[in-house]
Amino acid sequence: MLSIVPIPAFNDNYIWLITNLAYASRRAFVVDPGDAGPVIEYLEEHQLTLAGILLTHHHPDHVGGVEKLLEYAGMGVSVIGPDNDKIPSISRYVKEGDRLEVLGVGFDVIEVPGHTLDHIAFFTDQTPAPSLFCGDTLFVAGCGRIFEGTAVQMYESLSKLANLPGNTVFYCAHEYSLSNLRFAQAVEPEREALQSYVAECEELRRQNTPTLPSTIAKELDINPFLRSMQASVKAAAEAYSGEQLDDPVEVFRVTREWKDNF
Repeated sequence: MLSIVPIPAFNDNYIWLITNLAYASRRAFVVDPGDAGPVIEYLEEHQLTLAGILLTHHHPDHVGGVEKLLEYAGMGVSVIGPDNDKIPSISRYVKEGDRLEVLGVGFDVIEVPGHTLDHIAFFTDQTPAPSLFCGDTLFVAGCGRIFEGTAVQMYESLSKLANLPGNTVFYCAHEYSLSNLRFAQAVEPEREALQSYVAECEELRRQNTPTLPSTIAKELDINPFLRSMQASVKAAAEAYSGEQLDDPVEVFRVTREWKDNF
């Protein structure tokens, strides 16, 4: 059985650390270690050995700690990620359809370009609830900015994730929930599910507790970027843009531009 815990880094990043409670060797994987320091501190405090690193994309706040972690743990550590020469010390490049093993559990690779062109996610249905590590593609009530890809690519990537089982627990890389929820309320101000969830997340943050992870089912209920086909989101995007929007991709594009300037 996998145990997944967040290691806070920088101002709002989470580095996810994975262990398998059935493994006596106390081996661990980490996902998107932008900073090695807090990872090393956690490994030493809990007497864990770093076995591997999963990377979703090339941004420095996701890969910046890789080389220092390899210096600390040894070059035998597997570094698994997308094919991009901006990522240091990759030992295995993966792409859509590839399958890998993380501490005895099989994960599938999903390509989700948009935020970056190389962005991938890691998904398993071999845990009690399916689990997804999605980097900066999907957030609580939000999605990543489109830096390298197109609105069409990002919409299609989010659609892939939206079609995963509703009970899929997803682990994203940033604590953006409250700011994203404020925007979601601007898009759908009458939505009661948003009002109750804001209160829940505010209480978690008062306790300095992460608002993550969330589930795909929850996001389908509250996340405007997964709700482009809903009449309420379409109407809000049209009111913002002053245009008639007949295509859900266009609704998504306008909503993302609105969030960029919110």
